[in-house]
Amino acid sequence: MKCHVVAVGQRLPAWAEEACADYLKRFPPEARVVVHAVKAEPRSEGRPVAAVMAAEAARLRAACPKGAHLVVLDERGQRCTTEELAQRWARWQQRGDDVALLIGGPDGLDPALREQAHERLRLSDLTLPHALVRVLLLEQLYRAWSIHAGHPYHRA
Repeated sequence: MKCHVVAVGQRLPAWAEEACADYLKRFPPEARVVVHAVKAEPRSEGRPVAAVMAAEAARLRAACPKGAHLVVLDERGQRCTTEELAQRWARWQQRGDDVALLIGGPDGLDPALREQAHERLRLSDLTLPHALVRVLLLEQLYRAWSIHAGHPYHRA
């Protein structure tokens, strides 16, 4: 299994880039996680938000490997503890297919893309800055892997 984090937005602050790079290098080769950043659609006056989200959804889909198990991060998604995420990680590994976790743009994800997803998760009940979402997701994926692998990173 290869885990793909596919996110709208190409530029992160230096602190977030550094944190993301740190977590990405921690994963072992058999639990590879890669990040794909896709261009955000320009938000111009008078342009419908639905059109913006549809264009970003097309970019997100294009960046996902064919046949990947799609998991969208959405404020209406299912709440999940770290231990439950570790169980999901184990299921994803057992399936053997690539997994793509999708992070939408400032307006969220296109409703059609949300409906096409195999799973919908929420990271928090709070509204989080985009850069922090990437860092938090990568940290939680690493923690989920560490629980599943019996690595001492996670201490309950």
